[in-house]
Amino acid sequence: MADRQKAVVLLSGGLDSTTVLAMAADQGYDTYALSFRYGQRHTVELQAAEKVAAALGATKHVIADINLRAFGGSALTDDIPVPHHASADDVTQDIPVTYVPARNTVFLSFALAWAETLGSSDVFIGVSALDYSGYPDCRPEYIAAFEAMANLATKAGVEGTQHLKIHTPLIDLTKAQTIEAGLKLGVDYGMTHSCYDPSPEGRACGTCDSCLLRGRGFAELGLTDPALADHPIGAR
Repeated sequence: MADRQKAVVLLSGGLDSTTVLAMAADQGYDTYALSFRYGQRHTVELQAAEKVAAALGATKHVIADINLRAFGGSALTDDIPVPHHASADDVTQDIPVTYVPARNTVFLSFALAWAETLGSSDVFIGVSALDYSGYPDCRPEYIAAFEAMANLATKAGVEGTQHLKIHTPLIDLTKAQTIEAGLKLGVDYGMTHSCYDPSPEGRACGTCDSCLLRGRGFAELGLTDPALADHPIGAR
């Protein structure tokens, strides 16, 4: 039996990246999950990532340590309050203060490096051009530009042994469609964590952009977000 192709999957422990990990595995890839301790205040997501990687059968899970907090400039890595809203309808498409400067570029660069060492040409990332909070590094044109750059950037690319493909299976899906796809693959979203401003005990706030968009996706399917099932939205 031929060896299965390897794929690096960026895994935050949240809803989108967990769905993408399940999709990559379903497509027959040996998955190598890559998470980051990047100076984010909501490090509870890394506990979720460890659970998800194990449950979905990742061949290996690496948590890389980098320090984007050294630069600040984001509510996720600096002493800036995370915005809260009454409903998902209040989340605008303007770039919010939770945007971490160049985060996906940094993450994809690490994924590219690991893919080269693995002899892999496939990287998966859970970006979406719909139901997102205005992040510029979630757009299709950004992904296409990074992919073009990546194929000029490595020894394997120059020698023709790697032709990197960045897979974005959620790029045209709403949050509800993403959840629906994951449920069909047996994803347990109770393992995941998406909140930007969790309580000290790690409970989701229910009112940050990420919680609201995620919650609306479940609601559109007639479901309750399992991250909020044991307490009222907004309870801290």
